[in-house]
Amino acid sequence: MGRLISKAAILLTLIFLSSTQVLSGGDMKTNIDNPFGVLEFLHWSHSWNNYKYPDDLALKKVIRLMHKAGVGWVRLDFLWEDIEPQQGKFEFAKYDNLVKLLKEQGIQILGILHYSAAWASACGEWNCPPKDNQVFVNYAEEVIRRYKSEVKYWEVWNEPDSVTYWKQQDSLKSYCALLKAVYLAAKKIDPDCKILNGGLANGLASVNHLYDNGAKGYFDILNIHFFQNPLHGKSMIKGVASYPKLAYKIMARNGDGDKKIWITEIGCPGVKPGLKAGNWWLGKNPTEAQQAVWVKEVYEELLKNPRVEKVFWAFFRDTKKHWDNGVDYFGLVRWDYTVKPAFKAYQKCFKEWKKKSKIK
Repeated sequence: MGRLISKAAILLTLIFLSSTQVLSGGDMKTNIDNPFGVLEFLHWSHSWNNYKYPDDLALKKVIRLMHKAGVGWVRLDFLWEDIEPQQGKFEFAKYDNLVKLLKEQGIQILGILHYSAAWASACGEWNCPPKDNQVFVNYAEEVIRRYKSEVKYWEVWNEPDSVTYWKQQDSLKSYCALLKAVYLAAKKIDPDCKILNGGLANGLASVNHLYDNGAKGYFDILNIHFFQNPLHGKSMIKGVASYPKLAYKIMARNGDGDKKIWITEIGCPGVKPGLKAGNWWLGKNPTEAQQAVWVKEVYEELLKNPRVEKVFWAFFRDTKKHWDNGVDYFGLVRWDYTVKPAFKAYQKCFKEWKKKSKIK
């Protein structure tokens, strides 16, 4: 009898393990092709962001909602200041946990390697380039080596063409030097990894600057950001559709016609009627209902383009008095974790894509 129970227990365990692999590993494999991504600040556990994710309970809640929405990819910061607060002293516990929690829900990661740690910054601030590129490369190597089994896609910096995030602007010349150094180091550690340039925020001129400064051959996927305000008229969606087409022309002209494009930031506010919020940088804030319509239009239009491989909505969850304007309401989910109409629109777009792609 004891032996029978033991065999039954073993069988049940094997069944459980098999089902777990289907739920996580199987979904992970499927989500490689999933074009639906989000930017979400899962690493935010600091006073300057109102401790957005103070514990595992908050993280698990939002990641479950991501899974429910159909999110296949999360653009996740691997913040240098968190990971190497002092030179040569690496602290990975926080990011080990984030990678584990996302993997449990079958969600892929686009890891961002940035900003400057205070001790390594050329000007002592987070948004200045490192005073020594090799010190940044050392940090990047440690991160890539640690997570190479779970994370295969890495973005080097965020919006290096914006003075907000790269204080010493020089038409991407110094940034391209850093990108090259990281690319070469990353490929030595994990030849199968893919490197994205830092998402470009300032239009086609920045795409040209990338090539002008010799970055060709040092990124695998072109990464761009752009925003339009849906309240400015029907022509806005035409602008969304045309930008990656124009960017691709520059790529093709430079011999990069075989590369894909990822749009790792696009979005707009969705502000509840009656809620007072300052206007975002493109003007009057859309309502939650208008945001939902924009989600649908953006995904339907961009995914028609065979060069556009992934589209990341910014953000997944609202922030709280961080920007003090409509940007705090970019989320598909409100600060209190209740879902907006935009969440349902995103979920519907995912389901339609899944059905069309014949993915179970």
